[in-house]
Amino acid sequence: MADKNNTFENEDDGIITLYSTTGEAIRFVEIAGIAYKRNFYAILQPVELLDGMDEDEALVFKITRRSDGSDSFEIELDDNIIDAVFEEYNRLYDEAHGDEEE
Repeated sequence: MADKNNTFENEDDGIITLYSTTGEAIRFVEIAGIAYKRNFYAILQPVELLDGMDEDEALVFKITRRSDGSDSFEIELDDNIIDAVFEEYNRLYDEAHGDEEE
């Protein structure tokens, strides 16, 4: 059996399926891709809520390129990086959407 650790499938409907180290498939919606300090991060929200998560929460994954050219998603655990990625997302969102809510 192929190692499915940190592998993914990108479906046509915008759903990304990530596989845990045990082979469990977890489906996510990609909220955004953010470049931060020469790394690339994906903000992903699970299609089905994970234990302990609220509906408006999302996770940050660091994306790296494997030697075979495929992408690897690794959950980011550093709170400083997570906060910075969300700050950059909010800045870019506000820049793109301006004051639409007013």
